[in-house]
Amino acid sequence: MADLPSSLVLVGCGKMGGAMLEGWLRMGLSAETTTILDPHASPSLVAACEQHGISLNPSHETIRPPEVLVLGIKPQMLDDAASSLKDLVGPQTMIVSILAGKTIANLAERIPAAKAVVRAMPNLPASVLRGVTGVVANPGTSAEQRLVAETLLSAVGRVEWLEHEGLIDAVTAVSGSGPAYVFYLTECLARAGTAAGLPADLAERLARATVEGAGELLHRSDLAPGTLRENVTSPGGTTAAALAVLMAADGLDPLMRDAVAAARRRAEELSG
Repeated sequence: MADLPSSLVLVGCGKMGGAMLEGWLRMGLSAETTTILDPHASPSLVAACEQHGISLNPSHETIRPPEVLVLGIKPQMLDDAASSLKDLVGPQTMIVSILAGKTIANLAERIPAAKAVVRAMPNLPASVLRGVTGVVANPGTSAEQRLVAETLLSAVGRVEWLEHEGLIDAVTAVSGSGPAYVFYLTECLARAGTAAGLPADLAERLARATVEGAGELLHRSDLAPGTLRENVTSPGGTTAAALAVLMAADGLDPLMRDAVAAARRRAEELSG
């Protein structure tokens, strides 16, 4: 694939890194020019590297600066890892970071040689290749490098470019934390079903299947969410009665705004 890098080093390969690696290999990334550095490599990662012929934890002295350096370590590990990362950055190396809370300025300070830096905020559904990633690049990132970054990140779902880095915290609050909101909605719907008289196990199965199906319908349809809602709401019917509660002045809309605002504030506190 034209926009895949000629060489790539992935530092840290947990669940998100593993999902991306799986997607990259499916897209045609060369295993021979891919290196993974993870001192705590899981047995499944070791097996995958052996299967595909990917270099895992070679001596740093043998690694040449790659076209793309992907940072998938835990954010709190950046300071300790920075000294060794410096040796992996050449004049043409682009850094792609999925480190939550670590700004482009943080990365530039710790890895001064980095000219092209892309900061990305993926979310949990990336683990099933259905994620969405908010992305921003520094001015040193060329148009060609942006295409490479987009290709890599699209391996686990949709990619949305942001106008400026200040939007990352809002992305974190909406899509980064958003899957937990949907899971909690499912819990609440199941408990409401139990309160309405259903056996608890049946209520949970119904709630789960309903959210799964609605999500898939949303995925497949080009209609706006509001239109889909209207399409299943008969005037004076049962859905309309429920929506009258959810869409009241003190209903779900202001509650969700408050929740997202709280998540954004916390993201801002954690940045740095």
